[in-house]
Amino acid sequence: MNVRLSKAQKIKVLNSSDIYNVMQQILLRENKIRRNQEHFWVAGLDNSNKILFIELIGLGAVNRVNANPPDIFRMGIYKLAVRLILVHNHPSGNIEPSKADKEFTDKILKVGQLINIEVIDHLVISEAQYTSFADKGIIDDLKTSGLFEVVYSDKKALEEWRIKTEKERTVKLDIAKKMLSKNYDIDTIKEITGLTKWDIRKL
Repeated sequence: MNVRLSKAQKIKVLNSSDIYNVMQQILLRENKIRRNQEHFWVAGLDNSNKILFIELIGLGAVNRVNANPPDIFRMGIYKLAVRLILVHNHPSGNIEPSKADKEFTDKILKVGQLINIEVIDHLVISEAQYTSFADKGIIDDLKTSGLFEVVYSDKKALEEWRIKTEKERTVKLDIAKKMLSKNYDIDTIKEITGLTKWDIRKL
């Protein structure tokens, strides 16, 4: 689910506190019940580290949430992001990364290396504070962990998936352009193509 961002939130990210300030606002605008569930978001950045999008990938229980690599990278490919920041919340308020958090980040980081989308950080957040994997040196450690190294056959499959995803987006954009030329309203185009209103308005 694409998270609606204000112009003020589409900032250039210079450090972890920049992205946390945006994510804290997003978390706090949820109602109390939703804030007691784990969320998993992905923030996509362009070449200048400006936020292109923030996508809610998963919404789980109090202490777990599922997120799959294809879901994490699909929007990054669609929006031509060159870097991603992973973010998830711990409703308990404990912002210490778990072993599972680190292993998952390692896996996503390695996939990103293969499709040329760099995972530069993973934030564990609460309503009042956060932990940054990059600030703690965890990202650098994971890059040389030796785990989740992808073999050639996997690399080929990932590249084919990336190309397929890019082609699907191109087709959707072409359809949206034709619909706009015939004066279809944006809500109808969004429903038929699956594109966001932001994408459609840019055409």
